Amino acid sequence: MSIPRLDTIPAFRHNNALRMAAGFPPHDAGAVVRGRRPGGETDLDVMQAIRDRRSVRRYKPDPVSDQVVNGILEAARWAPSWANTQCWRFVVVRDGETKEKLAGTVISLAPGRENRAGIAIRSAPLVIVACAEMGKSGYYKGEKATDKGDWFMFDVALAMQNLTLAAHAAGLGTVHVGLFNAKEAAGILGVPEGVVVVEMTPLGYADEKPATPLRKGIAEIVFHDRYGRSRV
Repeated sequence: MSIPRLDTIPAFRHNNALRMAAGFPPHDAGAVVRGRRPGGETDLDVMQAIRDRRSVRRYKPDPVSDQVVNGILEAARWAPSWANTQCWRFVVVRDGETKEKLAGTVISLAPGRENRAGIAIRSAPLVIVACAEMGKSGYYKGEKATDKGDWFMFDVALAMQNLTLAAHAAGLGTVHVGLFNAKEAAGILGVPEGVVVVEMTPLGYADEKPATPLRKGIAEIVFHDRYGRSRV
């Protein structure tokens, strides 16, 4: 049986459409078959993107095109969610006055010193605010299905992980911002009842190169057959 050309397979063609929407070159079907990394320098291996992504708190003022932003949001849209409920909603903020107000909601735990996340939100060319529709994720027939309650935090986190990795692959920086007055932020953005603000991230070209953080070893975080049991 003959093997069909990759560029005739709908999934391959759809993936290329997503790449081009994000401003990336399309995959070369021949390059994929030959095992060469397609797409050039902008095409990061998934594990490389996971390892190399950093939390960026200083940004250049350079604008980010709608095309690139839409491609990054497309990555968030394809995240998995509870029963495919897709409770996430995103507000893209470019307006300087609104960004200033959002920066004002960020809480500092150091007396007399502004949280760097607030500075990042103020200075980045745009901010993405992740929201969630309540009462969908973690529910079955209108009732909470597990002892964890509403799963909106989990589902939004999945979408935001996709978003931040896609941003990194596009050469952009992000930082998860969760220490802020979410109700105040919701008021600034006109978020309706039944929807909550979960987190924010500035989005832009990094003006710093954060150091690589330490990570626990696999043996510290992975157990076998029973919690706390190391592999013999």
